[in-house]
Parts: sequence; C-alpha cells; structure tokens
Amino acid sequence: MTLKKIPAMKIFKIAFLFLLFIGLQNVLLAQSVQFAFVSDTHIGNSTAAEDLRRTVQDINENAALEFVMVTGDITEFGADTELKLARQILDSLNKPWYVVGGNHDSNWSESGANSFRKVFGSETFAFIKGGYQFAATSSGPNMRMSPGQVPRENLVWLDSVLNNMKDPSMPLIYINHYPQDSSLNNWYDALDKVKKRNVQLLLCGHGHNNHLYNFEGIPQVMGRSNLRAKDSIGGYNIVTIKEGKATFEERKPLINTQRQWLEVPMLNHHFASSTQAYPRPSFAVNDKYPQVKKQWQYQDQSDIGSGMALGKGLVVAANTNGQLYALDVKDGKLKWSFATGGKVYSTPAISGDHVVAGSSDNFIYCISLLNGKLIWKYEAQKAVLGSPMIHKDVVYIGSSDGHFRALNLITGALLWDFKEVRGFVVTKPLIYKGKIYFGCWANDFYALNIKTGILQWKWNNGAASRMYSPAACYPVASNGRIFIVAPDQYMTSLDAQTGMVIWRQKMKEGRVRESMGISSNGKRVYVKTMDGQLFGVSTKADSLKISFKSALKLPYELSPSAIVERKGLIYVPSHAGLASAINSKTGEVVWQYKSSNALVNPMLPFGKNAVLMSTMDGKIVSLKYK
Repeated sequence: MTLKKIPAMKIFKIAFLFLLFIGLQNVLLAQSVQFAFVSDTHIGNSTAAEDLRRTVQDINENAALEFVMVTGDITEFGADTELKLARQILDSLNKPWYVVGGNHDSNWSESGANSFRKVFGSETFAFIKGGYQFAATSSGPNMRMSPGQVPRENLVWLDSVLNNMKDPSMPLIYINHYPQDSSLNNWYDALDKVKKRNVQLLLCGHGHNNHLYNFEGIPQVMGRSNLRAKDSIGGYNIVTIKEGKATFEERKPLINTQRQWLEVPMLNHHFASSTQAYPRPSFAVNDKYPQVKKQWQYQDQSDIGSGMALGKGLVVAANTNGQLYALDVKDGKLKWSFATGGKVYSTPAISGDHVVAGSSDNFIYCISLLNGKLIWKYEAQKAVLGSPMIHKDVVYIGSSDGHFRALNLITGALLWDFKEVRGFVVTKPLIYKGKIYFGCWANDFYALNIKTGILQWKWNNGAASRMYSPAACYPVASNGRIFIVAPDQYMTSLDAQTGMVIWRQKMKEGRVRESMGISSNGKRVYVKTMDGQLFGVSTKADSLKISFKSALKLPYELSPSAIVERKGLIYVPSHAGLASAINSKTGEVVWQYKSSNALVNPMLPFGKNAVLMSTMDGKIVSLKYK
C-alpha cells in the first residue's frame, strides 16, 4: 500500500483544529462555579467569633454561592473549645462547607491535632463541582516547630484521589494552608503529584492578605484573613470561575462592600508532558562525607513526630497513624506493631521488657517489648502528648488534662497524681536530685517531689503569649541548676532546689529556641540558635557564659529536637532532614547526613559508631560512621 504524503499546511490546520477542540472541550467540561473563600479565622482571637459569625450570615444571604471553603488556621491554638466553637459557627451555614487545617490548628494543639479530625470529620477534602476537581490537604508543623509540612498520610491520600479520577484531564484546584514554596518543607512532593494532572489553580491562606503567586508555573492565590485586624470588620473572598478565568472579589460582610482585585486565566499547563526542571532539595552533602553510610532505611506511611527508644536489639518508634512498632536494629525489618486509637507524639520509653508511650486517644500504654502485646493501659481525661520517663519501675508522664502522673510500671496502678498543671504537656520530664521537672504550654515550669508528686516550686516566664512557653524543650540539669530555653529566645538558669532565677538572658551571639542538650561531663549546656549555630554554655557561671562554639553553620533553623552527646560527638538535628555530628572538643563538623527535607527528631546513638535518626515525614535511617 502506498502512503499519500499530506501537505505541511494541512497538518498544521489539523493540529490547530485538534487543539481548539481540546480547549473547547475543557471549557465545556468545566462549567461555572461560584464559592466563598474564607481563611485564617483564628477562633480564640478576641474578635474571631464575631468576625466569623458576620461572614456566615453574609454568605447565607447570598444564594449565588454554591459552597464555602475555609483554608486553615481555623483556630488560634487548636484547643478543643476553639475547635468546637468554630464547628458550631460553621454549622450555621446554609450550604456545603469544607475545611482544612493550618499550622495554628496543629502546632499548639492540646489534642495533637486529633480533635480536629474528630470535630470536622477529616483532615482533607475532595469533591467535584462545576466540572472542577477540588482537593485539599492539611499542613503542620505538627506539635514540633518547623516549616510547615503536608503530613505523609495526606500525601498518600492525595495520590489515591488523583489516581482514581474518572477523567484524569479534569481541571484540578489544589488547596493547602501554606504557599507552595520552601515555607513547606515538602512542597515539591505535593506539586509533583498535582502536576501529573490538569492542575490549574492553587489556593492558600497563612499570609493574612490577598496576593497572587506563581509556583512552578501554577498560579496560587492567597486569601485574606477573616479577622478584622486593625479594620472595623473582617472579610473574605468570593471566587467565580467562568469562561476560562477565575475572578476574585474581596467581600466585607453585611456592609455590601465588594471589589474585584484579581482575574486569573484557568489553563491546562500540560505539566505532565513538560521537561522543565524546578529546584529541589540537594542531597549533595552525603557525597561530601563518605565516612558516614546508610545501613538501612524504613519508610513509614505516616508522619513520625517523636523520638525512638532502643532495647534488646529492637528500635521502638511511633507514628501519627497511632501505631507503636518495633524494628530490628540490624536490618530495619518490622518485628511487631501495636495500634492505639489516636496520633502518637510521645517518645516511647523502655525498661526491661516494658515499652511505655502516650497517645492522643487519651491513653497511656504499656506493651511488651518482646511481642507488642498490651500489658496495661491507663486512661487520662485528654490526649497524652508528653513523653514518659521511667525510673525505678515508675512511669512519670504529663498529659493535656492538667495532670502529671506517676504510674507503677508493672501494673499501671496510679501512685500519685499532680492535678494543678495549667497547660498541656508535650515534653520529656527531667529527674534530678529527688525532683521531677517539666514545662507546659501555659508559661509555667514545675518541680515536683518525685516520691509524692507534691509541688516543690513553680516558675512562670511571664511571656505575653503561651506560644512562648518553656514547654517543648527537654530540660537539663547540672551543678544544682536547671536549664531551659523557650520560643521567647531567653535561656534561663534556675536553682534546682528553690526555683529562684540564677540568670535569665538572651544570647548576643544568636537567637536560642527549644533545641538544647547537656554535655556528657555536665560542664556545658548545648544550645542551637535560629541562625544555625551551636554553642556550649557554662553550667557554673553566674551569667550566660559561652564556653564552647562549634564551626557548624546551618541556614535558618527552627527544630526543637533535643541535642545529644555521646563518645565525643554532639548530634545536632535540623528542621530540614540534616543530621550533623560535631567534635565535642574542637567544635569541628565531623560528618553530616541528609535523609529527607523534614524535621529530624531527637537522634539515638548506639553501639559502636552508629546512630539512628528519624524524620517527620516517616523515615527511620540507621547510620554507621568511621
């Protein structure tokens, strides 16, 4: 058979008509839709409830609006009362509404963000309206200060949504509280997924103002906060998608003030066939230090927001899907798994054959290290986010219900109960000279008698906001003194016996936060600054005296994870997946290893020249170094 040659002009016309047909098809498939775009309601703020009620009333009076989307920071602190009030107000809407969480709903949450899921039914949403696929994921940081992060389980969910779209070419609108840039440490994971489909628009909040961005070729629109701020009334956006464009109008509720401020073309960018590359995190540092090698890696399908424990050849970890599990320290193989009913942010503790951890389902669990079977559980009145300390067969642990408890390790029986904690506890307590010490998210720091639980003293840092509480740091002690750091950027030395302030200072050389640790000889307290430096502070001086300075220089740094020293090396976690080992004598960087781009939890050195590291995005890595 002879093939007839088609003229080039005719090929061009055919191609043009085909593209025109595809374009018209997309326009026909994607009809028109109009909805309310509300963000950053911050229930718990002084005017927030009134501002949201006005917005709800205004939306209810507008019959043209088909649904309402609320894009994160629903509450100020993620508190149960705030979440319930937000739900109560939103339930007054007379049309469908969808909500996703932001950093304020998760980072300071007394329930470990478990209540968000209970109150609103889900942390994600997906639906089709007007020929558009809408899909939204939540964002942290989750109970540990760092850049935001789309939880790994949300990414797994997003994969499922995108892979099960009946029409993969349907226009997609992706929603997350954060802008899709490095303010989210795994922004690229989400973008890489949505760019396999016909993503045309991104929506976010977080910045409290109306703004147009462009991330990797995708337009992203940030919506204003619903709070009135310095104005007399709050506001939201009305979004109309019609005839291949999205129009944004800022609406002032009940006073009929509305202005169009943006028009965005809705286009198929054909990212799936694009070869253009965009910046991604570099792992080149792993080539710089060949003396450290990965022995094995375990990838969880959920986030890991706590440290690990090691006993009898097993590594015990926990995840935000509520599981406690054990891996073989030699090869990382899963040996057993135990399911709790809530997210786990409590670092497990091991004593003998017993493993203890708290869960956001309100229970403290003791399970067998040998087989993962339940030995006992103790019910608190709220989530248990604090990490346990085991000492002489007694478990000491704080929770979110205003209690700090001592339980018998073998039976789970309550030995004593201190019921006067003002805020919720997320820290690992310190035992020192007959007392147990811990902070809470209400600016208070406590010292209790370890035998009786009777309050010995209480100190308050006097900060204007509970966001500056000495709550996330693991306190350390030496020379009769307790040392703490907090988000208010003060380092404080307290008399261990009386609680009197010995000194309380900001560091001239850098801004300290919650990341700290004690040297093996007790002579210095290690602190990591927000500027990425590592210092050692004298435990004997009567003021903040720097006695050690490392050559380490990280970028802007927020990770609150504890610093550990063992056998001459200081292990420093970061918020971007980088672990650094520092010579404790010289301060020089011995090696670094980057396993992901997420927050590194407290590291666990073990054996001879080995260390375990886990990251918030669910990776556990065993490293061996020369």
